[in-house]
Amino acid sequence: MPALNDGTTIPDIGFGTYPLRGEEGTDAILSALDVGYRLIDSAVNYRNEDAVGRAVARTGVPRDEIVVTTKIPGRDHGYDETLASFERSAAALGLDTIDLYLIHWPNPSVDRFVDTFRAMVRLKEEGRVRSIGVSNFTPEFLTRVADATGVMPAVNQVELHPFFPQVELRAFHAEHDIVTESWSPLGKGAPVKESAPVVAAAEAHGVTPARVILRWHQQIGAVPIPKSGNPARQRENLDLGGFTLADDEVEAITALGRPDGRLFGADPNTHEEM
Repeated sequence: MPALNDGTTIPDIGFGTYPLRGEEGTDAILSALDVGYRLIDSAVNYRNEDAVGRAVARTGVPRDEIVVTTKIPGRDHGYDETLASFERSAAALGLDTIDLYLIHWPNPSVDRFVDTFRAMVRLKEEGRVRSIGVSNFTPEFLTRVADATGVMPAVNQVELHPFFPQVELRAFHAEHDIVTESWSPLGKGAPVKESAPVVAAAEAHGVTPARVILRWHQQIGAVPIPKSGNPARQRENLDLGGFTLADDEVEAITALGRPDGRLFGADPNTHEEM
């Protein structure tokens, strides 16, 4: 389990919940917990914190074994706004404590993410949040919040897949003891699974291309967060033991990276979500 810079740990793979909503979403999240996922990723803007909360309440998995994540939307940036946003998220989730609390996007034109992180530091000090981090932050933005608060985010959740391996950002994370989480780890609609190095590794190890890609994430030190509402696919994505990619296989998959590898041009310097 990857160790965070605040002394806690998280699982080495998580379960993405976008766009799972309603009772159907709760059922899918319950299934994920049943097959063994213990890191559940949500966000205010996914509009499914209630579905996540119901699953956590109904599962037989002990609460202290589940790492529940949610994210602050851009419209709630600011110190007091963040404290209020947290209370709404905690109520929707039905939880007194949120395990991992992230800023969803930096939204630099608004430029209130430092005040937001200050509020998150307070929530952590008060025991309302176990760990605090960010999502879609660049090294510049990470440095700004650390310099302003004295606290380096424990996690940065970013777009990361073989077509966009984030080599330089991951090196910055390693230097500053930040855990990398990967959203869209399988590349969504991009033909990542059909790429020659992925297919070759899958054939060599007798596993599916999806399992190769998720194992690649783990071997480069990232925590992938795949999403599936299908119990069989959930189980397959979680089953990453029993094989290890060779160094040359990892390098060949990383080399699939493209300058235009982002799935929808979501550059944190310009892309903003409220």
